[in-house]
Amino acid sequence: MRFGRFQFSLRHVITLLVCTVVILALSVTGILVGEEMVEETERRLSDQAMGIAQSVALSPVVVQSLEGKGEEGAIQSFAEKVRRKTGVRFIVVMDMNGIRWSHPDPAKIGKRFVGRDEGKALHGDSYTSVAEGTLGASLRTFVPVKNGEGKQVGVVAVGLMKDRVEEAVGRRLRVLYPAIGFGLLVGILGAWALARKVKQVLFGLEPLQIARLLQERNAMLESVREGIVAVNREGQVILANGEAVRLFQKAGLSDDLIGRQAEEIIPRFRLKEVVENRSLQKDQELQMNGLTLLVNRAPILVDHHVIGALAVFRDKTEVKQLAEQLTGVKMYAEALRAKTHEFMNRLHVILGMVEIGEYRELSGYIRQWTDHYQLEVGSVSRLVKDPVLAGFLLSKMSAAREQGVELHLTGEGSWPKSPEAHVVDEWVTIVGNLIDNALEAVRKARQKEIDLVLKASDTQLSLSVSDTGGGIPKVLRRNIFVRGFSTKGEDRGFGLTLVQQSVERLGGTLWFSSGKDGTTFQVDLPREREEVSS
Repeated sequence: MRFGRFQFSLRHVITLLVCTVVILALSVTGILVGEEMVEETERRLSDQAMGIAQSVALSPVVVQSLEGKGEEGAIQSFAEKVRRKTGVRFIVVMDMNGIRWSHPDPAKIGKRFVGRDEGKALHGDSYTSVAEGTLGASLRTFVPVKNGEGKQVGVVAVGLMKDRVEEAVGRRLRVLYPAIGFGLLVGILGAWALARKVKQVLFGLEPLQIARLLQERNAMLESVREGIVAVNREGQVILANGEAVRLFQKAGLSDDLIGRQAEEIIPRFRLKEVVENRSLQKDQELQMNGLTLLVNRAPILVDHHVIGALAVFRDKTEVKQLAEQLTGVKMYAEALRAKTHEFMNRLHVILGMVEIGEYRELSGYIRQWTDHYQLEVGSVSRLVKDPVLAGFLLSKMSAAREQGVELHLTGEGSWPKSPEAHVVDEWVTIVGNLIDNALEAVRKARQKEIDLVLKASDTQLSLSVSDTGGGIPKVLRRNIFVRGFSTKGEDRGFGLTLVQQSVERLGGTLWFSSGKDGTTFQVDLPREREEVSS
C-alpha cells in the first residue's frame, strides 16, 4: 500500500493501524484514569489534613490557650508534636485576627498568617485551598476553633506542601504505567498476529499484488487462442474468456454466459458430469451447431476438493492448420527434396556408366557410395534413437553435401526416442533451423564445414551446431533472436526466433558464441522420465 511517497506492506499497515487504535485507546484511558487518580489522591490527602485540623481544633490545649487560659507556648509545643507525628508540613493555629500562635519556624509566631485564603475560616467555614505561603506552595486545610459555648476563638491551618502532593500523585500514577505498557504490548502482539493471519489468508500477497494478479490473469485469459469456460459446483458459468464468446457466436449460440447454468447453454460440454465424477477428459471432439471443437475438460481442485470444472477448447480447423505449421512439414519436405535430388544424381551417374559399359568402375562407385551411406546411416543410428529425428538428420546431411558443405555428426550417448510427438517437432525445429543458419553462414566461406554434436545423459540433452563462417558482427548479436530481424531481406529472420521459442517450451537454455572463425550455438534441454527409460 502506498501513502504519499511511502510504500508499506499490508502487514505493516494492519500492525500500524491496530497499534494506533490501541495506543489512542490506552492514552485516553490513561488520561482519564490518571485524572481520576490525581483527584482521588488530592481528596484523600485533603481529608487526611482535614481530620488532623479537626483534631487540633478540638484539643483543649488549643481552645484554652486561644481563650487566654493556657500556658504560654503550649499551642506551639502541641502543634509541633502533632505535626511531627502526622508528617504534615505545617500546623498553624491563629487567633481571630489572623495572628499565628504556632508555626514550624518559631520566628514566624506572632506574625500575621500569609496566603490570604484564611478569610472564610475566620467566619466559621471549613475548607481546603491551595496557596503560596512562607514555606512555598501548599495544599492547606482550614478548620475554625470554637470553645465550649460554640464561639469561634481561632482557626487551625494544616498544610501539605504541593511537591509532596505531586509526589503522592506520582506514586499512584506509577502503578498505572505498567498496566498501560502491558496493554500496549498485548495490543502490538495482537496486531502482529492479526496481520500475520491476514497475510496467510491472502497467501502472502499484498493488495497491489492481488490487483496485479487479477489484471494479469484477465490479460492472459484474453490473450490465449483457446476458449476457456469454468463453472462452479452448482454448474453456473463463472468464467468465459473472449475466445470462448467468439467461438459460441461462431456456432450461433448465446454469448451471455456468466451466471447461467452451463447445461442450459452448452449441454454437450458435460461440465456438471466432470464436477460429479472428478473425471479428466482430453482432446475430445465436440460438434456444436456444425462447428467441430477439440475440448479438454478437467475438475478444479482446491485442497483436494472439487470446487468446479474447466473446459478449454478450440476450433479443430484452426488446430489442424497450426499443427501443420508447428510440425515443420515444410522443413521435412525440403530435406526430403534434397535427399531425392541426391539419389537422382547418383542414379544418373550409374545410368551413364551402364550405357558406356564401365562396369568395373560402376562396381567400385556403387561400393564406395554404399559404404559411405552405411557409415553415415550407422553414425546417425548410433547417436539418435528417435526415427523421425534420425531421418531428418540424414536428409539434412544430404542437403549439406549437395551444397558442397561437410556436415560432421559426433556425440556422446544416445539421443532418446520421445513418446510425445510435439517434443520431436520441437527437436526438429531446433536442429533444422540451426543447421540452416550454419549452411547460410558457410555459403561464402573458403572452408565449408559444420559440426553437429549431440550429447545425452540421464538428466540432460545437449546439442551444439558450429560453423566455419565469418561469425556474427557484434552490432547485430543483440538482435539475432528478434522476430523478423535479418540481413538477408524480407520474409526472413524467423529461424532463431523459432529456435528460442522451442527451447523455452522445452524448459531449456540457448546461448551462442561467435568470432572470426565461426559461430557456435549451444542448446541444453532437460531430459524427461519417459525419454530416460526409452
